[in-house]
Amino acid sequence: MAGLGACTLTGAALILFLLPKSLESCGHIRLSAPAVRLGDPVVASCTISTHCSKLDREPQILWRLDDGPNQPGDRQQHLPDGTQESIITLPHVNHTKTFLFCLVPWTNSFQILDQAELQAGYPPASPSNLSCLMYLTTNSLVCQWEPGPETHLPTNFTLKSVRSRADCQYQKDSSILDCVPEDGQKSCSIPRKHLLLYQNMVIWVQAENVLGISKSPKLCLDPMDVVKLEPPTLRALDISPDLVPQQPGCLWLSWKPWEPSDFMDQKCELRYQPQLRGTNWTLVSHLPSREDQFKLCGLLQALVYTLQIRCIRSPLPGLWSSWSPGLQLRPSIKAPTIRLDTWWQKKQLDPWTVSVQLFWKPTPLQEDSGQIQGYLLSWNPSDQQELKRLLCNTTELSCIFYLPSGVQNVTLVAYNTAGTSSPTPVVFLESKGPAVTRLHAMAQDPDSIWVDWEAPSPLPQGYLIQWGQKSPNHNYNKTWKMEFSGNITGILLQENISPFELYEIMVAPLYPGIVGPSITVYSYSGERALPRAPDLHLKHIGRTWAQLEWVPESPWLGMIPLTHYTIFWTNDQNQSFSAIMLNVSLHGFVLDHLKPASLYHVYLMATNRAGSSNSTGLTLMTLALDTSELQVFLGLLIFLVLILIFCVTAWFCCRHSKKNFFWPNVPDPAHSSLSSWVPTIMTEEILQLPSLWDSSMPPVTKVTVLEEDKKLNNWNSSDNSLTNSLPTLVQAYMLQGDPRAPSHQFQPSSGAGDQVLYGQVLRSPASSGVMRYLRCDSTQPLLGALTPSPKSYENIWFHARPQETFVSQTPSQEDDCVFGPLFDFPLFQGLQVHGVEEQEGF
Repeated sequence: MAGLGACTLTGAALILFLLPKSLESCGHIRLSAPAVRLGDPVVASCTISTHCSKLDREPQILWRLDDGPNQPGDRQQHLPDGTQESIITLPHVNHTKTFLFCLVPWTNSFQILDQAELQAGYPPASPSNLSCLMYLTTNSLVCQWEPGPETHLPTNFTLKSVRSRADCQYQKDSSILDCVPEDGQKSCSIPRKHLLLYQNMVIWVQAENVLGISKSPKLCLDPMDVVKLEPPTLRALDISPDLVPQQPGCLWLSWKPWEPSDFMDQKCELRYQPQLRGTNWTLVSHLPSREDQFKLCGLLQALVYTLQIRCIRSPLPGLWSSWSPGLQLRPSIKAPTIRLDTWWQKKQLDPWTVSVQLFWKPTPLQEDSGQIQGYLLSWNPSDQQELKRLLCNTTELSCIFYLPSGVQNVTLVAYNTAGTSSPTPVVFLESKGPAVTRLHAMAQDPDSIWVDWEAPSPLPQGYLIQWGQKSPNHNYNKTWKMEFSGNITGILLQENISPFELYEIMVAPLYPGIVGPSITVYSYSGERALPRAPDLHLKHIGRTWAQLEWVPESPWLGMIPLTHYTIFWTNDQNQSFSAIMLNVSLHGFVLDHLKPASLYHVYLMATNRAGSSNSTGLTLMTLALDTSELQVFLGLLIFLVLILIFCVTAWFCCRHSKKNFFWPNVPDPAHSSLSSWVPTIMTEEILQLPSLWDSSMPPVTKVTVLEEDKKLNNWNSSDNSLTNSLPTLVQAYMLQGDPRAPSHQFQPSSGAGDQVLYGQVLRSPASSGVMRYLRCDSTQPLLGALTPSPKSYENIWFHARPQETFVSQTPSQEDDCVFGPLFDFPLFQGLQVHGVEEQEGF
């Protein structure tokens, strides 16, 4: 908002600068108040003088608030002196800073004549929390306060003070020079030269802006009553043991006040805190005077303490100084009171020398067991004290030394400035006894490992457990402990266990005076996901395949077992594919069924029981097809299309030319009609015999082809001439008569329906009513025919039979074809003739 106002102000100033000389002082804005309370109304008037010759005689005066729209005033009037005046009332001023413009129409636009800045805010609140301190370091009185809520108006603060008498009931005429703080500061300092020490003075803070003045509550004080001392100096005393015998857990201390306040009487208090997490400060009051030394006892010997001191004027009023800087001290100590648990590992270097690595661990025997500063390991060759040989002097918990073969014992002690602990003899005996069995380790969480085993028999006195990180690139310190209970079969290891590391754990039973054989097991202290999966590399690529490979990082491969790999790839159509590799020992994969000349993005994800991690993406493009391969592919495709077209064309051409079956289609006599026994005649195979249709001979109503080159010679004289004149292909019988005349079918006497004998019925036109039956050389062996039926693969139309001459015989029951119905033949009696209507009277 301020930026917008500044921009508007700059624009208005530029417009006024570019005005003609005659319009420079045409208009003038007057405000009822330059600043108002936020939300209150304000009245403004704009007056146009009479010497503005460029304007109309009575111009329309408009108003604009910041970048708002132009609007007329509440009223516009002509004053007696000839000037024009417009008055406007703004009911609510909702901005802390705004600009009001007076303008008139000017050549299709508007001309600003004058502008005024209008401010809004709140009157200042009374300052609070006024407090003053007298600093001897700067020799000045420093007062500070809280200014109160924001007023949105420029507000000035002034620290005022006057001298007073009788507990500030009366004020002297002479006042102290006012103190004005710097901009934005909430404190002010009165120099010593304006103060009168050991006399009361009245102090208050006054806040002022254009909307009002406010004052803080008055403070009555003597500058010396609010003196804040600087912290004293705390120091430790070194008392000679000859003068005062040392007591464990005590400190000798003294203190000295700050030098400028040395003339004041002070009292001090001390606080101390051990350097342990979660402990509190302990306060000690009523310390002796500065010249005396004092003793602080009841401290733990093994801990370091932080001590601080502060002081105040006494018995006069004053303020506590700040706490002094911390002083770290350790109390006086006593000789260690501990038990040393030890075990060792021996290695024969040569027949005369043995290398021994000794491990030990101190166990406190009481709450305050004394501080340990180091360990001494010695060997007495001849059991004489003065001939003792020092092997190790160390602060560590292990030592490697060399002994002559046959030496069986050494001595270990812990020491500090107060003395040594009780000596611990170490006897080197051979490992005997059975070892533990079924040793197993498993991570409980990233910070602990559970180890369990099966106790040997006989039961040992306890167990020795040792563990440490197992890594070829990491030098680790082994941690061990002894459990003096032979009944336990498991322990939770939590000391010096780092998350997600491989640990080597050793367990050995403890027998009287010796350590039994040890058993080792390895375990992880939890698992985590890989920081990142191995990077993918392209090994080979083809048109529809790509071979990928990756190299796992060797440190992570042994420390974090993987469960499987997952390969993801997407094509340029955002289609995603994936494959899972359960065999993590394989470090390669082949992408199949890819499209030639296509772009693919591939990612690898490595997964274990703790999670998954992805590799960086690999972008690859498959090879394109060669020109020769594309030509071969198109040639094969065109060849297959031509073969398909040829087969379809051949099928359409041969479908109408096929007239006969390759083998006879003989229907079943018991489940067929008479129409199905008649061979099918194609439309194009119907014989056209126009010469037969004359007035002397009835037309041929049905022609049935029976057998190739078969001729009938036993017809009457009127039929022989017609039969001999037919083509040789047609060997059949003809039923002559008028096709339009009703046909006379043979009706058997049994009345069972349309039944005929198994033969062809010939009807002579000369002898009406006389029916002759001629055996038609049936291919079915139904009547025990002399001629056998053809095989399934034989074609009766393509196997010509020799010419025979039909000889008329006397009808009898033994003939193959008889004249007259044989109704007593069983097969004929069961043959139903259906479809007579399809035979046209046959």
